[in-house]
Amino acid sequence: MGWAGMRSFRQDRSVLQHRIKPGTTKRMLRFAVPYRKILAVFLPVVVLDAVVGAINPLILRAIIDKGISGKNTELIVGLAILAAVVAIVDAGLSLFERRVSALVGEGLIYDMRSKVFRHIQRMPLAFFTRTQTGALVSRLNNDVIGAQQAFTDLLSNVVGNFVSVIIVLILMFWLSWQITLVALILLPIFLIPARFVGRKLGAMTRESYNLNAEMNMVMNERFNVSGAMLVKLFGRPEAEATSFEDKAARVRDIGIAQALYARLFLVALTLTAALATAFAYGFGGVAAVHGEIQVGTLVALTAYLARLYQPLTQLSNVNLDVMTTLVSFERVFEVLDLVPMIDERPDPVELPRGPATIEFDHVDFAYPSAEDVSLASLEAVAQLEQAERVPVLHDVSFRIEPGQLVALVGPSGAGKTTISSLVPRLYDVTGGAVRIDGVDVRDASMASIQDVIGVVTQDPHLFHASLAENLRYARPEATDNELVAALVRAQIDHLVGALPDGLETVVGERGYRLSGGEKQRVALARLILKAPDVVVLDEATAHLDSESEAAVQEALRLTLAGRTSLVIAHRLSTVREADRLLVIEDGRIVEEGTHRELLARGGLYAELYRTQFADQEDDDAPTGGHGGPSAGGNGRAAAFTPDVPATPTP
Repeated sequence: MGWAGMRSFRQDRSVLQHRIKPGTTKRMLRFAVPYRKILAVFLPVVVLDAVVGAINPLILRAIIDKGISGKNTELIVGLAILAAVVAIVDAGLSLFERRVSALVGEGLIYDMRSKVFRHIQRMPLAFFTRTQTGALVSRLNNDVIGAQQAFTDLLSNVVGNFVSVIIVLILMFWLSWQITLVALILLPIFLIPARFVGRKLGAMTRESYNLNAEMNMVMNERFNVSGAMLVKLFGRPEAEATSFEDKAARVRDIGIAQALYARLFLVALTLTAALATAFAYGFGGVAAVHGEIQVGTLVALTAYLARLYQPLTQLSNVNLDVMTTLVSFERVFEVLDLVPMIDERPDPVELPRGPATIEFDHVDFAYPSAEDVSLASLEAVAQLEQAERVPVLHDVSFRIEPGQLVALVGPSGAGKTTISSLVPRLYDVTGGAVRIDGVDVRDASMASIQDVIGVVTQDPHLFHASLAENLRYARPEATDNELVAALVRAQIDHLVGALPDGLETVVGERGYRLSGGEKQRVALARLILKAPDVVVLDEATAHLDSESEAAVQEALRLTLAGRTSLVIAHRLSTVREADRLLVIEDGRIVEEGTHRELLARGGLYAELYRTQFADQEDDDAPTGGHGGPSAGGNGRAAAFTPDVPATPTP
């Protein structure tokens, strides 16, 4: 008696107003289908356990009324042995019941977590750009475990309690209907305040869950390297600590109140049972004195009373238990029902390996709306944005031949990153087509796209794992020698010797133990291990020192050699070496040609060159000409390449 009966009253009663989606119950039961054989044994065992639990009071009755009163020692010993055997059987059944319950419960957790995790991995990148990581992790942990606990508790408790109550009431009315009615009169006296306590506990539990979720989100954001750096740089650690402590203090206060209410519940339940027992002994004792009832019968009745109140209390909240179970499963199904915007066709095409072409054929694109890819509950908002999809690419067409290097240049927000994201099918076009070797990427298998196309982002991600594990993410079977060879080609082999544990050194969260240039070259080494036919690269060299930049440029030259490459260019050396430049503005290709051709035209690229690239001229490039020192303030910023005739200084 106690905490098991308390659980239902701690649940949030607001779920009773929740409308469950049609079909939720059937879907919930489908999760139990793999366990139908073991459940076919489990449920009868629960019933048998309830029946066995009801036998001992009758044995006690017989010992007192027939054994002791009749002074029959053999009967007393025999019945005592029988009571011991029944107790042992009851204990064995309880252990078996718990074992099966754990087997089914943990199996459900595994099945649901695996299914949700696999489903989330299929979701498009847009889903992760909108979703709160903490909310998503909560679905995989709290909601899945909540669904499992509710399901197994409901399965065992409702069946067991229902059978126990029916058997106990039948036996009690059979033994003495008068004393049974007197004992049951006290039950409503307990249930009415218990419901009040339950409402309080449910509201506090809901608030506690919300506050804990907020604290988890805060810790998740502030305890990573970027968040911690922001807090320190802006000098707000005290404000952060105060805000966190306010939430923690409220959780503390709720915990204290919950403990008091829980104790009140248990005291009330114990008191009610004690009063019922006192009433039973009072009425029954008088009846026994007058010979209307035997002493053994009275003892059996009071024993049954102890077995009656907890099951009745739990069954009084069976509707809440059922709704809590359904709501927990519904929150899991809510994620599973999100249809991935990007998925394979039933019979996908395998992209061939070897020299590849990239073709954009009149491509239009708009980023998906919130309702297409996300849930309000995963964004911590009351409702999703209702904004219409805004086109960001308009009629983009170009073709890259095998082995060519094409660079994208343009102002910030022009659409360069969007174009690069369409090649590996991180998003799907809204008009036109993107083709690799003549195959529309929407018709290709995801595995072949991932094999053929390699991507290095501007801020490459490294896991909190060893350098070797991060490299082998591209090719798990790679040997240490192959890892070192890739590092040599990426101009980062010296790093292994400098690290304390070599390849087994943990690089830290997001690779923060490495410099920006080292992270970029490790990412290139990972790409080299993957050996793709197509490379999509967003340069990050603008943030590197001159030594790192030179090493990265050499690594890029070796990595891109012979591969079809689409590069978002930030460095002058890249635009010079590119076979063709595509100048992007407002989601359109406004200029196309080589570095020399575009400079000669004097259009947008020439303007971008003067503002973005001119200060990157090599030290050995001609100085003077085109403005001389006065134009750029230091002579180097305005230095111009020999590709365009210099303008004489007046």
